[in-house]
Amino acid sequence: MSQNYPKTSGRVLVVDDEKNITFVVSAMLEKSGYEALTFNDSREALRAIDESMDAEEIDAVITDLYMPNVGGMEVLEHCKKYYPQLPVVIVTAFGTVEAAVSALKRGAFDFVTKPFDQTDLLAIVRKAVTTHQQRRKEPGFSVQSDSPSFSEFSMVGNSQQIQDVFKVISKIAASPSTVMIYGESGTGKELVAFEIHRHSDRVKKPFIKVNCAAIPSSLIESELFGYEKGAFTGAVSSKPGRFELAHEGTLFLDEVGEMPLEMQVKMLRVLQEQEFERVGGVSTTQVDVRIITATNRNLEEEVKAGRFREDLFYRLNVVPIHLPTLRDRKEDIETLARFFLKQFNQKLQKAVTGISAPALLGLQSYSWPGNIRQLENVMERMILMTDGTILRTLDLPPEVAATLPLGMGDTPVGELLNDSPANFKELVRRQTQGVERALIEKALDETGGNVTRAAEKLGLSRKGLQLKIKELGLKRSFE
Repeated sequence: MSQNYPKTSGRVLVVDDEKNITFVVSAMLEKSGYEALTFNDSREALRAIDESMDAEEIDAVITDLYMPNVGGMEVLEHCKKYYPQLPVVIVTAFGTVEAAVSALKRGAFDFVTKPFDQTDLLAIVRKAVTTHQQRRKEPGFSVQSDSPSFSEFSMVGNSQQIQDVFKVISKIAASPSTVMIYGESGTGKELVAFEIHRHSDRVKKPFIKVNCAAIPSSLIESELFGYEKGAFTGAVSSKPGRFELAHEGTLFLDEVGEMPLEMQVKMLRVLQEQEFERVGGVSTTQVDVRIITATNRNLEEEVKAGRFREDLFYRLNVVPIHLPTLRDRKEDIETLARFFLKQFNQKLQKAVTGISAPALLGLQSYSWPGNIRQLENVMERMILMTDGTILRTLDLPPEVAATLPLGMGDTPVGELLNDSPANFKELVRRQTQGVERALIEKALDETGGNVTRAAEKLGLSRKGLQLKIKELGLKRSFE
C-alpha cells in the first residue's frame, strides 16, 4: 500500500463494519482537511496498517469496538504491540462505556460513543493526529516496535553526564517517589520518564502522558480528573480522566510549569491524599499513581515570581533529574549521528554508508540549541539531500559548516570553484563565520560567559558582540 498520498493535515484510517458509518466519518474528516482511508473489513484494515506503517503513512486509527472476525480490541492490541506510538480511537455504542474504559487502560488514545457528536470526534482526532506528529519529532522516535516499549535508542550515550542519569534511574525506578525531570527542549525528557516506568514494578500497568502546555486551561481539570454525564454542555456520557487511567501505573506530566495556578491547588490535594472527584461528580475516587513531571523552566524562579506554588514544587521535586544538553555531551554526537544514519537510511530508502571525519567534526563543533531533536532533523536533511554514499562537509547546513576551522573540508577548493563561481563566496563566508565563531566562543569561555568582558577582549562593543552572537546562532546562557 506504500504510495504517495497528497499532503493533508493528517492521514486517518477508519474501520467499521457498517458502511454508512465509514462514509459519514470519512466525509467529516475530509471536510476538515484530513485524508481518510476507510475499511469495512477489519482484517483488510490490519493489512493496510502493516503496509502503511512501513512508510509511516498513518497518523491515527479510528476503529469500532464490536466487529465480526477481528474486533476493535484486537485492532488496538495489534497496534500497541507493533506500533505503540500510533494513536487508536475506539468507537463504541452507548451503554458499553465500561468496555471503552478497558480499552483506554490497554492503551487506546481515547473513545467516543455512538451516536457521536461531530465536534467531539473531530476534537479527539485533532488531538490524536497532533500528538502523533509531535512525537515524530521527538529524539529517537520510532513508530515500529517488536513489543509495546520505546525504541532501544531511548537511552543512548557513553558520556559521563548521561551515565550519571542512568545511575539515578537505576536507584529510583523501583521507588514510589515523585520525580522532576529538568532539561531543555529536545533533550529527551519523555524518554527518561518512560525508562523510569519501564524499570519499575509498575511496568505492566499503564504509562499515561499528559502535555500540560497542549491543553487549554479550561479543559485541563476534566482531562486529568474526568467528568460525569451532564457536567457541562457536550458531556453526553461520563468519562474517566488520566489519573484514573494511570491507576497502579505512572502518570507523566510534561511541561508541568505551564499548569494554571487554580489547577495546582487540586494537584496538591491528589498528591497528598491520592483521591479526587470527577468534574460534576460527588463521589471520591482513590488512585495509586506514581507521578513523574518534566519542565524546561526554572521552577524555583517560577515559585519566586508567584507563578508556581511552593508547596506543590516541593511535592514534585523529591527526586530531581537534570538532563544534559547535547553541547555538554558532545562525545555522544558520533553515536547519535550513526544511529540516525541507520534509521534514516531505512526510512528514506537511501544507502549512505558513513560520515567523513571533517563532517563529523562539524557536527561535534556546533552548539546544537535544539539538542538531540535538532541533530535528528539535520541528519535526516543531509541523508535526504546528499548525492553520495558518504556525508561530507558540503552536505552540512550552513550554520553547522560555519563551525569548521579555516581550510577544513573534505572537498578540494578547485572542485568547489569548478562547480560554480557562487561557491567561492559561499566558501569564504563559511570559513569567515567559522573563525568568528571560534574566537567569540574562546573569549566567552575565558570570561565565564561575561559578554561585556568578552567584547573588550575582542575589541568590540557589547552591542556589536551581542549582534554577532545572534547572527552566528550562539544560543548559550551568557551574563
